[in-house]
Amino acid sequence: MAVVLAVILLLTGVFSAIGVVALRNQQISQQLENLRKEGREIAYLAAQNNDPFGFAPPWRDDQREYLSWKASEVFQEYGAYILVVDRQGRLMDNMQAAYAGDPAFAASLNGKEISQALVQVLGGEEIDVRADVDGSPTFTVGVPFVQDNVVLGAVFIRTPAQSVEGDTGALVGPVLMLSGAAVLISALALFFLVRNALRPLKRMTDASRAMAQGDFAVRVEQEAAAPEMAELADAFNTMADQLSAVEKQRREFVANVSHELRSPITAISGFVQGMEDGTIPLPEHAKYLGVVRRETSRLSKLINDLLALSRLEREDAALNESDFDICEMLRRAIIRRITDLENKKMELVCDFALEPCMVHADADRIEQVVVNLLDNAIKFTPEGGTITLTTSGAEDGATVVIRDNGPGVAPEDRPRLFERFFTADRAHTSGKGTGLGLSICQRIMEMHLSSIRLLDTPEGAAFAFTLPLAGEEQVVNKKE
Repeated sequence: MAVVLAVILLLTGVFSAIGVVALRNQQISQQLENLRKEGREIAYLAAQNNDPFGFAPPWRDDQREYLSWKASEVFQEYGAYILVVDRQGRLMDNMQAAYAGDPAFAASLNGKEISQALVQVLGGEEIDVRADVDGSPTFTVGVPFVQDNVVLGAVFIRTPAQSVEGDTGALVGPVLMLSGAAVLISALALFFLVRNALRPLKRMTDASRAMAQGDFAVRVEQEAAAPEMAELADAFNTMADQLSAVEKQRREFVANVSHELRSPITAISGFVQGMEDGTIPLPEHAKYLGVVRRETSRLSKLINDLLALSRLEREDAALNESDFDICEMLRRAIIRRITDLENKKMELVCDFALEPCMVHADADRIEQVVVNLLDNAIKFTPEGGTITLTTSGAEDGATVVIRDNGPGVAPEDRPRLFERFFTADRAHTSGKGTGLGLSICQRIMEMHLSSIRLLDTPEGAAFAFTLPLAGEEQVVNKKE
């Protein structure tokens, strides 16, 4: 605001100076025009008693008296030297009064210069000249007096420049008053304008402080304001919504982790204490030690999943990309889970359109995705069900689909399926596991600039992801 006020003051000063110069020039022009009018009036009076044929009776007493009065009046206003002359050589001037009023000015009058000016005026031309005489600026006005289109004589008026230019200081006062009023009005208008413009910023500042103290529910009201301010307020509210969502996820995450950790720890602590104090008889120790082992494994898997997700979300997390056969990787994942497949008497179908199917990615990370999806399929497919693994190739890459014929995913659960710890009753991750597997899969695919998708299927659930094909130097043979 201070800068704007400084600019206003600077511009006001500049325009004030321009105004003073313009007013001064106007004043000079007006004074010169007044001098010309006075000269014409004197010329008119002097021509009243002149004969156009050359006979020049002397000026009458009343005429001379009126001319003297008029010359005296002009002298009083302008301090001018006035000379009236006709073609007969008669002249009348106020040299005595001029000398008495300003001796230096009267002494500067040059007869030769005056004669040259009179010759020009007697030729019928009006003159007004600003010139320096002995270093002093003067104004000269010459007016011929004419009768019946015949020039009978001339009126010569010379005055010091300051009497015409006037006192410039007299103009400065009014201009400064107007400039001050303009600055005051501009400052008040700027104050109210800036205050109104900054009001949304003040609200945003207060809202920012509130958010810094943990209040993520605060929002900025969008009043009628400049489009830029409205856009800024909208962006601020969007940021607040996102921070509120992040804070909600953080609290849910802490609550879910606490719950997931508390359950196995409580079970382990309870069974161990029961065995120690004899509440659980010795013959049943083996049974409950099995429960403790399973809860310990569950706790270990939860911690491993949390650590894996944490490592994947680090900014310096990197991929170790290479070319590998995704079909061979799927076979290795099946071998790792062959015992679980056999225990549930599941049928496994592999439909590989490309054999081999060379892709470019981080093999260890992708194997983690495959194993997580296969584990989910095994968990949620009923005994004797079918799991199908397919691969297909296109210009945009190789697509892997892992499909089962389990209960599937309810429509209302689909939007939250990849959230951490989401375990809705009918979700594909419902009731089993930690609820982190799909979040880990999604993060790994995001690191590959890809995504994992839940496909629409008539039954069961099907997850798909796409990887870029290896370089063109890799030979890919289609399956016959």
